[in-house]
Amino acid sequence: MSYSNIIGDELPLWATKEGGFFEKSGLDVNLSNIASAQGVPAVLAGQVTFAQVGGSEVMAAVANGADLMVIAQLAGVYPFVLEVAADIKTVNDLKGKKIGVSSPGSSSDIATRVALRKMGLDPDKDVVIQAVGSAANRTAALLSGAIQAGVSQPPDSLALEAKGFHVLYDLASQKLPSANTSVAVRRSYVASSKDVVQRYIDSIVQGTRKLKSDKAFGVSVLKKYFQSTDDAAMGATYDFYALTVAPSQPFAKPEMYVDAQATLGASDAKVKAFDISRLLDSTFVQSAIDRGLDK
Repeated sequence: MSYSNIIGDELPLWATKEGGFFEKSGLDVNLSNIASAQGVPAVLAGQVTFAQVGGSEVMAAVANGADLMVIAQLAGVYPFVLEVAADIKTVNDLKGKKIGVSSPGSSSDIATRVALRKMGLDPDKDVVIQAVGSAANRTAALLSGAIQAGVSQPPDSLALEAKGFHVLYDLASQKLPSANTSVAVRRSYVASSKDVVQRYIDSIVQGTRKLKSDKAFGVSVLKKYFQSTDDAAMGATYDFYALTVAPSQPFAKPEMYVDAQATLGASDAKVKAFDISRLLDSTFVQSAIDRGLDK
């Protein structure tokens, strides 16, 4: 199993692992941190069975013939705020500035473009969008001055604000549908191993239930993966992700892919014409919910 970043989006997976829910379901799951851009190739090559990656990347791959599907969505809203340097006071001040994203077509890229449009800016004309790699790289680029703005989330956003950055636009508070953290798996694997897939999703649903009901546990998980001893920052990160972003019922829904399809479809005719329903399979989550595993 791969996850794409050391960010709070991954918390339900980490909690499931640390809470022993995979083992209770008879699964031996090893976690690997693989950058989102490499996550899709890794699952296609069979290097990992499941991958937590940006839904936009999975959609683009499937629209162009990849043997993948999405079976759950662990962050179905944009979990970002747009952090900007101290001298950027207004939307107009942002014009001409460099804004960092992980990679073209990534979740951070889609979110950045959505935020810019909502602020009345043209992402392709009014600013310079620059790929800088992981969320950690984006934070480092902001602190070094290599970029002047970028979407962020706790605990990185808290660290940035302590250094004088501030929120110019809060996308997270709007709870807009987003394909931010998808669970992708090969369609052929689902066909041959339905029982394993079901047990995997059962584990995630149970792990998320534990996460939401036990803050001390959730904070301990965050401290382990972020390698942090900062109780306040990890507590704020828990509140943001476990209580606001992570769904109890991780259904992947077509409306979560609308922004990604509009953005990527502008330069990819296959994505523009793609039927999103072909990408999603909600039956495994539905089965877990029907059996009360989220309660």
